[in-house]
Parts: sequence; structure tokens; C-alpha cells
Amino acid sequence: MRLRFQLILFTFLRTIMNTMQRMVYPFLTVFARGVGVEITSISYLVTTSWFLGIFAPVFGSVADHRGRKFGMLAGVLLFTIGMGTVALYPNFLTFSIAVILAAIGKILFGPSMQAYFGDNVPYEKRGTALAVTEAAWSLSFIFGVPLVGLLISSYGWSAPFPFLAGLGLLFFIVIWMVIPRRDEAQRMQSDQTQGKPATSKKIRAVLTNVPALAGIFIALWASAANEMINLIFGVWLEDSFGLKVAALAGASVVIGISELGGEGLVALTTDKLGKPRALVLGLTANAFAALLLPVIGRTELGALIGLFLFYITFEYVVVSHIPLMSEVMPEARATLLSFNLTGHSIGRVIGALLAAFIYQRFGFFQVALIAILFNVFALLALGELTQRLVILPRILALFHKPETSEA
Repeated sequence: MRLRFQLILFTFLRTIMNTMQRMVYPFLTVFARGVGVEITSISYLVTTSWFLGIFAPVFGSVADHRGRKFGMLAGVLLFTIGMGTVALYPNFLTFSIAVILAAIGKILFGPSMQAYFGDNVPYEKRGTALAVTEAAWSLSFIFGVPLVGLLISSYGWSAPFPFLAGLGLLFFIVIWMVIPRRDEAQRMQSDQTQGKPATSKKIRAVLTNVPALAGIFIALWASAANEMINLIFGVWLEDSFGLKVAALAGASVVIGISELGGEGLVALTTDKLGKPRALVLGLTANAFAALLLPVIGRTELGALIGLFLFYITFEYVVVSHIPLMSEVMPEARATLLSFNLTGHSIGRVIGALLAAFIYQRFGFFQVALIAILFNVFALLALGELTQRLVILPRILALFHKPETSEA
């Protein structure tokens, strides 16, 4: 019962933290006007926040060295400080600080929380538990962003920040009380007794493993394609149809529902199809959705339908990709999955750097074309991964010498 309560608690908290990260996209022009800068300045700020994900393996190790509770509290504290700075002094500098601290806080909190449930939830139930917490990404768009839109339309661009700061402070206190020190002490003592493999060796193993690198590049290019649309869709909708804050918040609900749909489709089909085949289907469908967006997006309804198809196919790719990557290097599973997060972050950086520049100079159709190209790159990386996974064991078998017993 305690773990179920914690599962609900952390899902709600992740929804709040994700809301901060995701609200920038539909309200890009609103925040830019509020702090008095061009949208490119906000897009570069988003790029910087995603760039921090490159250091995910470093931040993720905090929970191993200092404890899960420490990692979670540190993440929530940084998030709360960031929100509080804007609440007290709303300007571009404090907005930038908030975006950066929220990004670091999320990187600290996420792996710490996942490791905590890994310590306390049996393996046969762990997938379901972690999948519930992943729904926070979708829930932030379904519930969090519309609430932000309501606050902005009623009280101004900075109104969400004191609200988020207050929730962050509340959850810091709750986590401090809910996570027992006894469990942390026992786990740390167990780690010291058993010893841990050197992190540097695992990192080196990942960086010299071709299938692992190919899998990381799938994450990189798929996320770059998504970020091309993700960063600019709010600007595109406002420029094309004059949509205001409330309507943009409504569009975010459509995207959140589509992401939940993508997660449901993965549960229904990915294991039956096979992970590589599901990824081929998802990446191809996402490329077609990107091509369809500027074609059917000449009306508000068509644009929303196009965004729904684009996001449901991307979510299908992301969630199908995780179980495939979890078996590429079982001996360094956590390290590889941290690098997978790094791949997603680098892809977001690439997409964020290009999206606003291409949109302002060429238009939305060219943005969609670049997204299609990135999906093609991801398909090529997937081909390399699957080919290596099939061929590599056979090659290694040729050099394997069976052990012979001495007479």
C-alpha cells in the first residue's frame, strides 16, 4: 500500500515538473513577449536545457553515491528554487534560470525515483510501476499545460511560476517525510558490502559497442525530428489561425491524449510485432505524419489532426525503443539507458537549434521536410543496430574456443 501511494505521489510530482518543461512550447511567443525577447532567444534557452541531458550519466550517478532520497530531494529543491526566482523577479534572466534549474532538477529526480522503485518493486511488477510514472509526460499536456494557459490568460505570463514553486515546496516536504531513512541506510550498506563495478568501465563499454551506439543514434534522430515540430507548433498555429492562449492550451490536450494513445498502442502491439519491426512502423508513420502536417494543416481541425498523428507515432517510437535498448547490453543496462537519454537530449538540441531558424526563413513545410529527413536517419541507424545484433553473435562464435579440460 505504501509503494502504491508513493507511485501515485511521484507520478503527480513528475507531471508538475514536466509541465514546466512542456509549457514553453505552446506558449513560446507568450513567454517571449512577456520577457521582451525574440522567439529565437527562448528557443536557444530550450536548446541549452536539453543540452544538459548530455550529462545525464553524471547526474544519474548521484542516486548511487548519495542515495535515492538525496537525489529526489535535490531535484525537487532545484526545481522549486527555479520557479521561485521567476515568482519573485519576473524577467528574462530569472526565466532562464528557472528553465535551466528545472532541467537539472528533472535529470536528478528521474533516475533517483526509478532507482528507488527498482530497489523496492519486484522485477516482475517493475515494468508496470515505471510505466505508470512515464504517463506523467502525457498528463502534463492533458492537465498541466491547460491549467497554465488558464493562469496566463487570467493573470499574465508569470502567473504559473508561484503556483509551481508552491507545489514544489510542498512535495519537497512530503518526500522528506514519505521516503524512510531506514530503507536508504539498508540499501547503502548493501551496496558498500557487495561493491559496485567501475562506472568508467561501463561507459567505455557502451562507447565501444556498435549496436549500442546505433541504438543511441535512433533516439537522437527520432528526437531531433520531434523537436523540429515540437518547438514550433505553437508559433505555427498562432501565425496560421491567430489562436490565443486558451486555444493553444486546447491543442496541448490533443497532443497529450495522442501520447497516451501511443503508449497504449505499444502495450498492445510491440511485443507481438517485435521491437525492431515496431520501430520501423513507428518511424515510417512519423515521417508520413510530418509530411501530412503542412498538407492538411490549412485548417484548424486539419492541423490538430496532423499534430495528433505526429505525436502518437513519435510516442510509439520512444516507448518501443526502450525495451529494445534494455537488452542490447544487459551487463551495462542502466549505463546504456542513461546514454539513451543523452541521445534524446542531443537530438532535442539539434532540433531546437534548427526549428526556429528554418521556420522564420523558409516556413513550416521546410521544417516538416527536415523532420522527415531525421526520421530517415533514424531508420538507417535501426538497420545498423538490427544487422549487428544478428551478425555479431555469429562472428564472435567463430573466434570462440571451447574450453577443454586438462587430463
